[in-house]
Amino acid sequence: MTGSNQKTAKSGFLWRRRLPLLAIAMLLFCGSASQFQGQEVSGRPVARLIVTKISNASIEEPNRIERSAFDRTNDQRVRVGLPRLEWDAALCRMARHHSEAMAHAGYFSHETPEGLRLKDRAREAGIAQFRLIAENIAYNHGFEDPGAFAVERWMLSTGHRANILYRGFQAVAVGSYVSPDGRVFLTQIFIER
Repeated sequence: MTGSNQKTAKSGFLWRRRLPLLAIAMLLFCGSASQFQGQEVSGRPVARLIVTKISNASIEEPNRIERSAFDRTNDQRVRVGLPRLEWDAALCRMARHHSEAMAHAGYFSHETPEGLRLKDRAREAGIAQFRLIAENIAYNHGFEDPGAFAVERWMLSTGHRANILYRGFQAVAVGSYVSPDGRVFLTQIFIER
């Protein structure tokens, strides 16, 4: 092999060794670019609420958004002479899952695209024994305290307010999920056992 052929062969060998590294670098760059692009925030806050009633932080402890909604919910109950609700870890797991699913699948409903309703989702989460289960959902964007804002708005709605102030519920949990574009999805689940 001549000197220039050896040089070409060596160059081709080095290029083939570096090709996988270049591919990985391009994937990381493209992923980062789309991530930054997805974080643009509009100047105007947006909120939407929906209610139904049917006869990642530790599950044991609510995160900041969930804690705020939980505390505000109990404040509303105490204000009208009702007992405080207990935090329920199983409900939290279920609520967080629903909030995340709504964000990822692009829907906003008590029913999943697969047709699972609140009772179905409860059974799927291993919560089979209850007398009554109810759910409030909301999403908002651009608010300093998304949990408190959701409860404030729920209290202005007859159905949401009825869930928050129902005397028979003993426990509640809130599950939140913040999407890459900054939208905060909240699911609040109440239970009477």
